[in-house]
Amino acid sequence: MATSTPMCGICDLRHISKSSVVWCPECDEGLCGNCKEHDTLSKSSRNHSVIAVSDYQKLPSDVLKITLICSEHNEQYQIYCKKYESPCCIRCIPENHNSCKEICPLEDVIHNFKTSSAFQEIEQTLKEVAENHERIIQNRKTNLKSLKDLKGKIRNEIQQFRLKINSHLDQIHDSLIKKLDETEERECEKICNLLKQLEKKEQEIKEFQSDIANIKQYASEFQSFLAMQQYR
Repeated sequence: MATSTPMCGICDLRHISKSSVVWCPECDEGLCGNCKEHDTLSKSSRNHSVIAVSDYQKLPSDVLKITLICSEHNEQYQIYCKKYESPCCIRCIPENHNSCKEICPLEDVIHNFKTSSAFQEIEQTLKEVAENHERIIQNRKTNLKSLKDLKGKIRNEIQQFRLKINSHLDQIHDSLIKKLDETEERECEKICNLLKQLEKKEQEIKEFQSDIANIKQYASEFQSFLAMQQYR
């Protein structure tokens, strides 16, 4: 796209710098307000169609470089060579296209070109390419959404599976703890019962020791002898 406003071509020839307000494609130059009015009144250019400079600047930069003037001879293009698919000025013909047979007026070639089947075919092709491109974009966006949805589904399944595993592990844990508690309780009961028996036996031993001590101290030899016979 153009980045600066073109200067008025007519004013430039008069060494006056003045910005253009319109662009005349047929004159291939910009025109200021005053020169535009003169251009519309001039017999040679009154039928020219002009466009606003702001619209002209919307053209692609490669298109803006296209000019009606032959860069080699500084003459306006008037002829078209079909063989070389090239516009020509009147001086190009004898120099470069003298042997070319398919030569015709440039006006005949470009007349209503924008409504021609060739131009419409390009437009249709670009439209189809754009539509295909849009379909691909939408398809990829759909793929992204599907991928995100699938991720969410799999993630939820993993979480549910984890909950099941945790629940199963909790059951195993509770069962093992219960068995451990039962085993501890059972063994503790055994040990407590044994301790009771041992304590009872200890008490009996102490009583026996007390009896022996009393016999030794207070019983006669005969009583001691018979008593020991009973304790054996």
